Amino acid sequence: MSTIELEARSIVKRYGPLVANDHIDLSVLRGEVHAVMGENGAGKSTLMSILYGMQAPDSGQIFLRGAEMRYRSALDAIGAGMGMVHQAFKLFNSLTVWENVVYGMEPTRFGFIDRREAARRVATLAERYRLQVDPNAIVGRLSVGVRQRVEILKALYRDARVLILDEPTAVLTPQERDGLFDIIRNLTADDRTILFVTHKLHEVMAITDRVTVLRDGKVVDRMVTSETSAREIIRAMTGRAVNLTVEKRPATPGAVVLAARGLTVATDGGKPVVDHVDLAIRAGEIVGIAGVAGNGQTELIEALTGLRIPDGGSVAINGADVTRADVERHRDAGLAYIPEDRATTGTALAASAADNLAMGFQAKPPLSNGRLLDAGAVTAHAKRLIERFGVKIGSEQLAVGTLSGGNLQKVVVARELSHAAPLLIAEQPTRGVDVGAIEFIHGQLVAERDRGSAVLLVSAELTEILALSDRVLVMFDGRILAELPADQADEETLGLLMAGRVGEARPTDGSEAA
Repeated sequence: MSTIELEARSIVKRYGPLVANDHIDLSVLRGEVHAVMGENGAGKSTLMSILYGMQAPDSGQIFLRGAEMRYRSALDAIGAGMGMVHQAFKLFNSLTVWENVVYGMEPTRFGFIDRREAARRVATLAERYRLQVDPNAIVGRLSVGVRQRVEILKALYRDARVLILDEPTAVLTPQERDGLFDIIRNLTADDRTILFVTHKLHEVMAITDRVTVLRDGKVVDRMVTSETSAREIIRAMTGRAVNLTVEKRPATPGAVVLAARGLTVATDGGKPVVDHVDLAIRAGEIVGIAGVAGNGQTELIEALTGLRIPDGGSVAINGADVTRADVERHRDAGLAYIPEDRATTGTALAASAADNLAMGFQAKPPLSNGRLLDAGAVTAHAKRLIERFGVKIGSEQLAVGTLSGGNLQKVVVARELSHAAPLLIAEQPTRGVDVGAIEFIHGQLVAERDRGSAVLLVSAELTEILALSDRVLVMFDGRILAELPADQADEETLGLLMAGRVGEARPTDGSEAA
């Protein structure tokens, strides 16, 4: 008979009139991988923060291995055997792996940190769970996938018996994802228990044993993974059927809208992070950029959008040279931009939804009347977009800082898709949004293409790149390493190219990748 490792009984958490968790019951068995799924605002993050001791419930109980827990902070949860790997890693990039892992629990000798013993313990732990990490490596120099292993080692060093993984594959290559799954299997074989929080249905079907589905703060379904399907999980999450396939006709590319020639961006030390990149994005096509985080995609997009002046090369939008222009001139030339960082770059968190939905376009009709904003037009514009994009907010006058991450993303996407710009640069457009919103946003991006816009898509989701793109560019070490027609690419080929392994990668038609 399976043993219950973690149990939540009738958890309630309110934020004013909003009930984020409404009498939630959750039972997780020892040694299983248990997925918690739901749309944005369903209550997943709140529940995880309560289970990990970061917040206290208003009412309800938590039991760990049969004993009731009353956490005062996350330190109490860690001491009881809970661990959590956050989507945004919490590491000291300038320190070594072993220094990050043992921080706060360092072995000592004669009153000093025993560095050799600390490194030995970390190496032994890494070998036991096949985590393949060099204890003496500097964390800031490691790939994203290896840094994630360091986070897992931190939890295991503190003897976490239950590990919460929050969107753990968001920035991993397919090969790194498969490596993580191997690690998860090793952990559960040792009777460790995994809570897996994700929006990726194919991963849920591949790695989990059971699924608990939340909707509007309540548990609406509990499923055994092997006895259900992705479509049934989606129906439970959304209350409706969602089309998982992107419907689009073949592209009919027109004139070049965005052109970059020899584009170069260097670090303070002079090393190029974008190294003489050439690209041309045409009207009526979606071009996807695939690459592991840290290979120059962020700096490339900053140079293309006016957020950074390049160190060399040129950028033109609709024939207008904007190489050294500011963001406003890029806008005037025809740019709409969905940034990767929705909280810092994409929105002003203290401002209202109405103001955020007008930003960047506020000086143009119909939102302005001469030199002054038309308050009525701004409000009507906001209400229309909130309804069209399904943003869950009580009023267009509320600050967007009160929204969940997924709903904040919807605000950014709604604003940028509402102005029929000839060029759309979309950076991680569906990161952190639920399957229903993904379906809608994908449809809108294809509609932009079919309307004649040039669309440049940057995404860590290879399924998204393959589903939406007409051409795929692979970035590695600051360069465009390969270009493939979308119908000649697959996850394995792109994953190898993203890791720089050109000689091993072959398009699906058998021709050379690069």
